[in-house]
Amino acid sequence: MSMHLSPRRNQPLKTRLRQSSGQALLEAALTLLVLCILLVGAVEFGKVAYASIEVTRAAKAGVQYGDASTTTATDTTGIAHAAANEASDLSGLSTTSAVSCACANGGPSTCLNTDCSGSAIVETLTVHTSVTYDPGIHLPGLPSTYTLHGLAVQPVLQ
Repeated sequence: MSMHLSPRRNQPLKTRLRQSSGQALLEAALTLLVLCILLVGAVEFGKVAYASIEVTRAAKAGVQYGDASTTTATDTTGIAHAAANEASDLSGLSTTSAVSCACANGGPSTCLNTDCSGSAIVETLTVHTSVTYDPGIHLPGLPSTYTLHGLAVQPVLQ
């Protein structure tokens, strides 16, 4: 009976250990690279999510400023200023606002006092905010900028 030994078995122990440690080092380096890419992606996702929350909070701040009265509801400069103060970390924030009216009984209104006979006019303020956000970290396969939108709708106090 003849024994067939693999070429690796015939090598000295020192050589086998050196080849094994080289393979382990390569595997560790590749694994570390993948983990670093995942970590950078998670950081980018977190930064975009935080900016998105800021844009939404800016819209809420604008609508809170404008819902105090019918006068502040049409103060687009004040609404934009309140939104910009809330999202001071973001540059290039765009804010638009609009007032819509309806009768309290559900009928349509053009915001004139004569529109709703026997019913009150309900004004609703809508504030839209948006910003183009660049997270600073650009990974292949992901966009280099993100357009984020915020929206807040609230009735105006009469």
